[in-house]
Amino acid sequence: MENIVILFCLDFNFNLVLKPKYATMKNKSLLSIFLVMISVKCFAQEPSNYVDPFIGTSNYGATYPGAVVPWGMASVVPFNVTPHEGNDYSNTDSWCSNPYVNNNRVMTGFTHVNLSGVGCPDFGSIIVMPQTGKLNVNVEEYGTHFKDEIARPGYYSMFLEKYKIKAEVTATKRSGRSRFTFPKGESHILIDLGHGLTNETGGMLKMVSDAEVEGYKLLGTFCYNPQAVMPVYFVARFSKPANNKGYWKYHTKLPGHRHNWSSTSDTYKLYTKYEKELAGEKIGSYLSFNTEEGETIEISVGVSFVSIENARQNLEAEQNNLSFEDISKNSWEAWNNELKKIEIEGGTHEDKVKFYTALYHVLLHPNTLQDVNGMYPAMESSHILTTENNRFTVFSLWDTYRTVHPFLSLVYPDKQLDMVRTMVDMYKESGWLPKWELFGRETQVMEGDPALVVIADSYLRGLRDFDVDAAYEAMLKHANTPGKNNFIRPDNDFYMQHNYVPLTHEYDNSVSQALEYYIAEYNLAQFSLALGKKGDYKTFHQRSLGYKTYFDKTYNLLRPVLEDGKFMPGFDPLQGENFAPVHGFHEGTSWQYSFAVPHDINGLMKLMKGKNNFVAQLNKCFNDSLFDMGNEPDIIYPYLFNYAKGEEWRTQKQVSDCIDRYFHTGAAGLPGNDDTGTMSAWLVYGMMGFYPVCPGNMDYTLTSPVFDKVTIHLDTNFYPNDKLIIEAERENKNDIYIQSIELNGQPYNKYFISHEEILKQGLLKYKLGAAPVK
Repeated sequence: MENIVILFCLDFNFNLVLKPKYATMKNKSLLSIFLVMISVKCFAQEPSNYVDPFIGTSNYGATYPGAVVPWGMASVVPFNVTPHEGNDYSNTDSWCSNPYVNNNRVMTGFTHVNLSGVGCPDFGSIIVMPQTGKLNVNVEEYGTHFKDEIARPGYYSMFLEKYKIKAEVTATKRSGRSRFTFPKGESHILIDLGHGLTNETGGMLKMVSDAEVEGYKLLGTFCYNPQAVMPVYFVARFSKPANNKGYWKYHTKLPGHRHNWSSTSDTYKLYTKYEKELAGEKIGSYLSFNTEEGETIEISVGVSFVSIENARQNLEAEQNNLSFEDISKNSWEAWNNELKKIEIEGGTHEDKVKFYTALYHVLLHPNTLQDVNGMYPAMESSHILTTENNRFTVFSLWDTYRTVHPFLSLVYPDKQLDMVRTMVDMYKESGWLPKWELFGRETQVMEGDPALVVIADSYLRGLRDFDVDAAYEAMLKHANTPGKNNFIRPDNDFYMQHNYVPLTHEYDNSVSQALEYYIAEYNLAQFSLALGKKGDYKTFHQRSLGYKTYFDKTYNLLRPVLEDGKFMPGFDPLQGENFAPVHGFHEGTSWQYSFAVPHDINGLMKLMKGKNNFVAQLNKCFNDSLFDMGNEPDIIYPYLFNYAKGEEWRTQKQVSDCIDRYFHTGAAGLPGNDDTGTMSAWLVYGMMGFYPVCPGNMDYTLTSPVFDKVTIHLDTNFYPNDKLIIEAERENKNDIYIQSIELNGQPYNKYFISHEEILKQGLLKYKLGAAPVK
């Protein structure tokens, strides 16, 4: 008797392919084994299969499910935050900083430049929208409900219900490709420059031919810095020439009788016989077609932050003669090549989805800035320069210095080195290192001096092939320039004299600002010591301890201090909850900042009069819901029990609890803004079982890993071994407590290990159990 065994795999179009094979009873077992092998080959070895781009697209995670490649300049993303009935969140009525929200059900196009996980709206522009039937250019009317969403690395699709169009998108590093499958009849594709996430308005369009449009869109005012503005240039090419084409522009209402005399006052005017450039605010272009049932039309959009001609070169270089399937396959493989640098074994399917999606989110930013010819916009300048290296942009450094950049130094050191070179070049171009840089403009968002931290930490991890002298010169300039002339530290006058930042008006961020300076000073001290500059080391190390000025032993917390050195009266440690206005702190309470001195936890413990008080205070954060996983200064808290001997089990418990409580599969799977990968990098570290508590300190602290085995493939151009392996032995998944640790086969009795030692030894093994070891 014959039996049929179904072997399945994914083809390059990522369709499920079923292949019947006939087998006799005699070799049925053999074929079953073969089936398992095929399944393992198709799925287990393809980390991209575990990525769910919908994770973080609600609960203010601010991620997106569109098509993009690692560190890509361009991304093609569904835009569904235009105000419409059916959209719970919009870019006008609520705090919406992402182009796509999973809760919303009405979309108005696909954007081509986007930001992931940020807390302020910007970009989400160059919107392409297909439609059928009578042409409608009014964004308040042409939106459509959608269904049948599919998202995977490098590909996204949905069905537009109003227009009966299947929309699919994919991307290269600097361009996007959209494929629209139309029904029979009159069809249109719009390029709308009149709406998006950015706070800037204005742009320009030009019809080059019946199948090509070029132009630019003004972007910026990120987090409402009015001068942080930049243009993005684009070229859009269609796979089929249009039967008709034109522009539109919204005309504001004309005064008096002129409104009555004009047929286009206070409405959208169509330009059907005008083909030169069109500039304005609410503008766009349309191309119309007569389509057959099932006919596809593709639109390819190249982008550049230098010029229209460069956008055209980017498009031609990256999409030349490639089909939609070719681009989608290349994008998928690009993701696989990066994601497979970390292999995981064991854990549940959900664990793997959480891990690889987090790794995916980490690699979305920073972004490539240089065009295919190496040209890029210089920092804070109108000049255009050229590089032979990778020039990066989107440095959300207050967030990313904590997790993303130490992680990149370990797993992707070549990219991290180019990021450091970029920062140093930004200093050479503008006179300052970046703080929160966005496509060549400084947005001045958040506190501190974070580029200094990233550069010093990278150097100490062994990434040293950059202009170290220029970097050190920049750091000293930041640290010592008076406030009125200091672009990064405007309150430096009082701070240099008294070593703290005073509360000078209600609801200022003085304590938060100072805490960031102290971390920067610590890193500058370590950098100075590594360079043999012992005098500078002593100066900046002493500065780094200024946090003690804010410590109030009455509360065992940090408290704002006035210019006269006295504590601020009326102190409420809970003030600032749920983003309420707060004196001295930024978006958080005193509880959420009082342990944020990672460079001197032992010193903080002494201020609290010992280990027991320290542990009790830290426990109170977790037991009384005073800890905020979505606030960056708090993300070290779960690991701080490792500083209290005998209490390390609490770190294992809290890290495991945070992973399970705050990170999930599904759209609400992040604890808040991902902050360009910061929270995702925290999750990756936590699931692997080690964490860099303080930048500039080369020790990792240890906790119980989620997986049975983690293999990090290392770059031997930077590190002595080609891999770092972390293993865990346990009887049950719920065994989270460390019973013993071995380092390269030898007992290891500490909960900290240096970056150098772990890379040299190469094998860290945990034995886990159900009961804590106290």
